[in-house]
Amino acid sequence: MQPILAVMYREYKIRITSLVWLFYDIVMPFAYLLIFGLGFNTAFSSGITSDGASVSYNTFFLPSVLSMACFGIAINTSYGFFVDRDNGIFYEFLTYPMTRSQFLIGKITFNCLTSLVQGIVAITLGTLFLGVRIASGSVPLLLGGVIVGTAGWFFFLAIFALRIRRNDTFNTLINVLYFVLLFLSSLFYPIEHLPAWFRIGSYLNPITWHTDVLRYCSAGMGDGPGILWEMAAFVLFLCGSFWFAVRTLQKAV
Repeated sequence: MQPILAVMYREYKIRITSLVWLFYDIVMPFAYLLIFGLGFNTAFSSGITSDGASVSYNTFFLPSVLSMACFGIAINTSYGFFVDRDNGIFYEFLTYPMTRSQFLIGKITFNCLTSLVQGIVAITLGTLFLGVRIASGSVPLLLGGVIVGTAGWFFFLAIFALRIRRNDTFNTLINVLYFVLLFLSSLFYPIEHLPAWFRIGSYLNPITWHTDVLRYCSAGMGDGPGILWEMAAFVLFLCGSFWFAVRTLQKAV
């Protein structure tokens, strides 16, 4: 347990030395909700209807904001591998008396806690100022989904961060993934009435699985059996990403 706590403490020290990162990790999700939500909530004044449920756009969009925030934290954390490699700390870490799994778990545990705080801030401010409606009993499930989502995306992106040596190559990959995965998903709109090719691509997208589960927890939108399949798919995505990330880290030297 001590090695994991040591890695978490280092992540904490990194965060508090940069208020920009702290703002991005904690406040940025509500900024997304404020900017996109206000505009689209006005455009879709009659609300969003999906799978027989009708809610305001802000209520529809809040799970999307939480899902994007999980992806954003995972990007920031995985990018840290490049910084650590450049200053040599990464290779020094590999000589410490800890397993590769403990190293990754320490990193993701701290960032999952950050996601938890981030989610609480976004849910609270969205409920107070933007009229987002969430059943109080569903909040723990929603926050649990945020933690799982952050872990899944971090382990997935860590595979590439550990394998790719060039900073610019990794940034290019991240930008492409960010554009494709975010817009080919259910983040901004219901996908059941979109073209078949778009629906197929979206249903193969882990962001769609994660967002749909969060939306089901917060707004009750979605088909129960289908949500269970998406939940299972994302858990498999998380476990597979963790396994590959550990294997990649073992070969990092």
